[in-house]
Parts: sequence; C-alpha cells; structure tokens
Amino acid sequence: QVQLVESGGGLVQAGGSLRLSCAASGSIFRLRAVGWYRQAPGKERELVASITSGSITNYADSVKGRFTISRDNAKNTVYLQMNSLKPEDTGVYYCNFVRAAVSWGQGTQVTVSL
Repeated sequence: QVQLVESGGGLVQAGGSLRLSCAASGSIFRLRAVGWYRQAPGKERELVASITSGSITNYADSVKGRFTISRDNAKNTVYLQMNSLKPEDTGVYYCNFVRAAVSWGQGTQVTVSL
C-alpha cells in the first residue's frame, strides 16, 4: 500500500511563500500523476495543481502564476512551491494520485494571515 506524507505547511503573512513536500513510498510513484489538493474551512477539497509522470503540469485558475508543482522521482517526492500567498489560500493541503487515489494522509496546514 502506497503511503503519502505531506509536510512544509505553516503560518505565513500574505505575500509570503511556502514549499510543500509530498513524500511517497513505493516505486510505482514515478509512473503516476500526482495532485495537490486544498480543503479550506467549510469547503470541499479541490485540486489546485497536478503533475503527470512526464512532468506536464496543470493548475487551478486561482493559483495559476503563483504556485509551481514539480517532482523528483529519484526521491519519490512531489513539491508545491507557493508564492504570493493570499488569505484565501488558507486550508489543509493534501497530495494524492490524480486517478485511483489511495488513502488520504493527514495533510499539512497552511494559514495565510493579512
């Protein structure tokens, strides 16, 4: 069973930056598309960025130009660089496979203050 562990969240002022990491177990990781998802308080979980096995990326309109997703298959890790953070970026961030998701991890909390 593949496990995904998120880290790197924290409290940051608006305009600041954070880099999230998603570490996975298992060699199959490098063959699959991975997404970063966000769940804001009182809202449903949404996909904010994804990256294919060939490193083709896609972003939600709300984060386009500010977030960058990348992957290091040698380290079984996917990153989310978040710049120019806004209070509306606040939420718990999770990673998972875009298709055939595995059990969700604990996520990592991102809080952006004014």
